[in-house]
Amino acid sequence: MTPPFRKLTPTPGAAGFQVLCPAKVNLYLRVLGRRADGYHDLLTIMQPLSLADELIITPTSPGILLDCDQPGIPRGPGNLVWQAALEFQQATGRKVGAHIQLHKRIPAAAGLGGGSSDAAATLLALNAMAGEPLSAEALQGLAVGLGADVPFFLGLSPAWARGIGEKLSPVQLPAYWYLLLNPGVRVSTRWVYESLDLDSLKRYKVLEEGNWDPGQPAAWVHNDLESVTLKKYPELAQLLETLGSLGAQARGMSGSGPTLFGLFPSWEEARQAGQELRRDFPGWMAVARGLTGQEATTAWGDQIWMI
Repeated sequence: MTPPFRKLTPTPGAAGFQVLCPAKVNLYLRVLGRRADGYHDLLTIMQPLSLADELIITPTSPGILLDCDQPGIPRGPGNLVWQAALEFQQATGRKVGAHIQLHKRIPAAAGLGGGSSDAAATLLALNAMAGEPLSAEALQGLAVGLGADVPFFLGLSPAWARGIGEKLSPVQLPAYWYLLLNPGVRVSTRWVYESLDLDSLKRYKVLEEGNWDPGQPAAWVHNDLESVTLKKYPELAQLLETLGSLGAQARGMSGSGPTLFGLFPSWEEARQAGQELRRDFPGWMAVARGLTGQEATTAWGDQIWMI
C-alpha cells in the first residue's frame, strides 16, 4: 500500500499555496543489484524530517517564474521545480501560470533529497491550485519521471522503498530526533554507484518487513553506499564514530552522502550532542525531528534547530 499523499489547502488570505518540503534520511539502504537500464534495485527505509525548504506558489499570467533565495540554485530548466511545473502543464494541457518562490534550508547535493522534495511539493501545489485535474496515480507517474525520490515526497510518512525507490509502502517509526552533519565535501552519486562492489555486499542480510524492531535502530540502521563514500572520505567515518561517542542510538549516512546523521530519543539529547560537536566541527549542522505521518500539515515546520 502506497503512503497517502498530502492534501494541501490554500494559504489563508492568499490566492496560492505555501508548502513545506521536508528533507529525508535513508535509515536503511541495500543495493540489491544492477539493472539492465543502468539503474540499481534498492531496498531502503526513508524517513522524512522536520528540516524543510519552503515553497510559495501563486497564480500569475501563463508561464513559470521561479525565484530562489539561495545563490547558485538554478532558476530555470536546470531546477527540478521548473521541470515539475513543465511536466504538470504538459500532462494537463493547461498553460498554468505560476510564480514559485523557493526558500532553501536543505543543503544542495547533500543526500537529503531537497530537490526531489521541492519537485513533489510543486506537483501537489499546482494540482491543488488547478482544482485537482490529476489523479493520485497520474501524479505518481509524473513524480517517477522526475526522479526516483520524488514519489516518496508526495507524502509525509516514513516508507519502505523498492525498485529504484519508486515502489513505496508505509512503515511506522518512533519520532526520533536526528543530529545532521554535512562537512561540505562533494560526493558524486553516479561515481558512488559505479564504484560499488556488489559481490562484497551480498554478505549483509537483507532486512525483512515484520522481522525487525523499529525501537532498536542500532540493530538495523545500515547503508551499503558507505562502503564507497567513507573509504574515499575517512573524515566521514571519524564523524560517525564521534556521533556514537556522543550517545547516538544509531548513526549512518544518508543516500550517497555526504550528510551524516545521529539518531537520538529526544531533542535535548540531540541538541546537547550538537553543541559538544560544534566545538571542533566547522561544517553545516542541524537537529530535526523524524515525521511520522500523523502530524498536521504545518505543525512540524518549526521543529528544527540550526546549530
